[in-house]
Amino acid sequence: MRRTLVLGAILSAFFILLALLSLVWTPFDHTSLNIPDKLQTPGGTHILGTDHLGRDILSMIMVGARTSIAVAAVALAIGLCFGVPLGLIAAMRKGGWLDEFIMRGNDIIFAFPLLVMAILITAVFGPSAINAIVAFGIFNIPVFARVTRGGALPLWEREFIMAAQVAGKSRVHISIEHILPNVLNLLIVQGTVQFALGIQVEAALSFVGLGVQPPTPSLGRMLADAQTMVGFAPHLAIFPGLAIIGIVLGLNLLGDGLRDALDPRLQRQRT
Repeated sequence: MRRTLVLGAILSAFFILLALLSLVWTPFDHTSLNIPDKLQTPGGTHILGTDHLGRDILSMIMVGARTSIAVAAVALAIGLCFGVPLGLIAAMRKGGWLDEFIMRGNDIIFAFPLLVMAILITAVFGPSAINAIVAFGIFNIPVFARVTRGGALPLWEREFIMAAQVAGKSRVHISIEHILPNVLNLLIVQGTVQFALGIQVEAALSFVGLGVQPPTPSLGRMLADAQTMVGFAPHLAIFPGLAIIGIVLGLNLLGDGLRDALDPRLQRQRT
């Protein structure tokens, strides 16, 4: 079994399970302020220490990871639900006006860098988790539309697709029954990449105050709050930073491992 895939799966599973655990249990109440215990160093009762308001760092990281993963997952679902059908339609109507309309619409969205688009939407409609999801979800749509179209176009020239057409199947039926299953490997790999990117976007928006709002913890806002205290309380920045790195690294390794496992060309090269 490939080391990259195993390591990525272990890291991803660890943080996802940690986030799910926070739904039912955390070491301490992440909203509880305890000023006498503020800025405690890691160890003892508080394994990762406390912040400037006496809140338990581990509890906040658990809930913050849940928030980041939830935002990225919903935005990913939006991209898949809208992007994949658009990509299939564009490939089905290659060269036609509908194909051109879909792809030029994708180009318009790609004209705006992701963070600029996210900041624009959250600045106009207000900072919140919902607006962060909408911003990244909109960006995901053309990503998956292009991946789907790119994977589907060569398939339309294959013999088994031509045989299905001769058998009288409609282009919609062929797209769902034959094309979609054959591009799933591309979508799975791209999904892990976009999932990791969503974690980073949520952290970046929260860092500048445009993402998840208090009292809900966010890994990005924990880093922002720690800026002025890094000199005498470095654990405030180290542990949330390591959590972000761990989640993103795990998902990227998982994506690389899945790409190697699902790409038949790479499998042939190794044999």
